[in-house]
Amino acid sequence: MVSPELRRRTEELTARLQQLRDSLDLPARLAEREQLEARQSEPDFWSQPEKARSVIQQLKAINALLRPYEELQSSLGDLQAMMELAAEDPSLEAEWAALLDKAEKQYEAFELQTMMSGKHDAANALVSIKPGAGGTDACDWAEMLYRAYVRWAQRHGYTIEDVDEEPNLEGGIQSVSFKIVGPYAYGYMQSEIGVHRLVRISPFGSGDTRQTSFAAVDVLPELPDDIEIVIRDEDLEVQTFASGGPGGQHQNKTQSGVRLIHKPTGIRAESRTARSQHQNKENALRLLKSRLYAIEEQKRLGDLVKHYDAKGEIAFGSQIRSYVLHPYTLVRDEREGIDVKTPAVQDVLDGNFDPFMQAYLRHKATRQSRSAPLVGAKK
Repeated sequence: MVSPELRRRTEELTARLQQLRDSLDLPARLAEREQLEARQSEPDFWSQPEKARSVIQQLKAINALLRPYEELQSSLGDLQAMMELAAEDPSLEAEWAALLDKAEKQYEAFELQTMMSGKHDAANALVSIKPGAGGTDACDWAEMLYRAYVRWAQRHGYTIEDVDEEPNLEGGIQSVSFKIVGPYAYGYMQSEIGVHRLVRISPFGSGDTRQTSFAAVDVLPELPDDIEIVIRDEDLEVQTFASGGPGGQHQNKTQSGVRLIHKPTGIRAESRTARSQHQNKENALRLLKSRLYAIEEQKRLGDLVKHYDAKGEIAFGSQIRSYVLHPYTLVRDEREGIDVKTPAVQDVLDGNFDPFMQAYLRHKATRQSRSAPLVGAKK
């Protein structure tokens, strides 16, 4: 006799996927992919490079959603076949259970991805980290966060492209901006926007007093090529500086680093990691345009509680998450409605942000379904 529990779980998973398929109108997305692939096959596809790149970006984004769905559909087909075989041979139930466990995990990951339906959720992520209150400890904390996000990206098969890093002479970094490249990198990383608080015994102090440090994380989507942001030359201040680190024979003494300041808003962007001033200016301009676009989108949507205006002071009372290393170990999300915490601080700092990101996305989806804005940090 076939296991009633395994049959129930298999049928339930099949029904849940069908319901999700209908709610997402996946047949329409499949048709859209066919149209994009047909355009890509046209002989004159590359005659207009900007439009061609836009098609490729659209195709990449839609495949990031459809391919996991197709893999899940295939897994469900294998499950149905295994269920029929197990009815004839009960010894196959263990294999059936293993396939079912795998398919359920696939479904959870796919369901989470469907929650990232924002205009730019499928885009690469432009991440900036700056230390706040806490002196050298805060600079060190900013560098720890940077390493943690690099490890998170590597866990998920994403790649990192550094845009700008400014070291701190005594330890850590004054700031870092980098790009996480991969489908839905921004969709996931948007959960990290805000102030992060660290409590530990300072490695820079002489005693055993606990030190509290803060760092702010900002995340923007990399804009597709078909979105045009016009910045007038007279509105742009260009500054150059030596882009090397502190001292040493490898210090770069040429003025290859570039800082761009948008005069009307005061928004700025820097790049120093490329060897040429021209490339650094391109990197900084791309980052500046993303920041300006994000501000305009927030104004248009009436959602000014995000990004810049919401961060306020990078200090007590503004944190979205706390990381405690002493006198106990605990990472806890501080935002209202997101009840996630773990004593495995090192696991998080090794890149396991997934429980926090998933809780944020589920909470955001719930709030959006109720037509209410996402609440920020607890007061």
